[in-house]
Amino acid sequence: MSLLDTFFNAGVMHDAMPALLRGLLNTFLLSIASIGIGIPAGLLIALIRLYALKPFRLLAVVYIDIFRAAPVLVVMILIYFALPFVGISLSSWSSAIMALSIVMAAYSAEVFRSGIESIPKGQFEAAAALGLPFPVVLRKIVLPQALRVVIAPTTSNCVSMFKDTSLASTVALPELLKEANNAQAFYANPSPLIAAALIYIAILWPMVRLVGLLERKFRGQKGH
Repeated sequence: MSLLDTFFNAGVMHDAMPALLRGLLNTFLLSIASIGIGIPAGLLIALIRLYALKPFRLLAVVYIDIFRAAPVLVVMILIYFALPFVGISLSSWSSAIMALSIVMAAYSAEVFRSGIESIPKGQFEAAAALGLPFPVVLRKIVLPQALRVVIAPTTSNCVSMFKDTSLASTVALPELLKEANNAQAFYANPSPLIAAALIYIAILWPMVRLVGLLERKFRGQKGH
């Protein structure tokens, strides 16, 4: 069998495509859910770390450090396989979303912290001199500026999260990689895995380029 027939078998790719598209849809749903939960949770954790009472700030620091250090795969396996031993059984979907959201929140918290701390202290002092309540200062002055700063790193985190959805195959969630593995076993041919890799690249390459453009744009704004 030739190299093309082994790795780029058009017939096998065509037959496997419906399963791959189902897996891609699940990948998108998993990514949207995890990012949609992780980013707001990260903002909340960042605010706790910066402005809450000291015990809560310490808890936020511990959370961020642990879940930035822990591999997503380890977190996912612990949730899916370890929690049932204490009577908590979650589905593949719930386990994957929880693990990815927890890790996304930790990375987002650090990004938001950095963005908020980049705002000049004089703006806080000027707002305080005007008698503005602190929540209003955050909502009207600080966060709008910080959000512009965090767009590029947050987009980069979203790209990483999309890639990490492939780990959900370890908890039997039928995302793109899981469907590709199943198709590879069914057809006894690795072409579905190659097709899945090409799909990942086709989706993520423009996102990676977008991150680069955003980073250059932000550097240009800082230069002015």
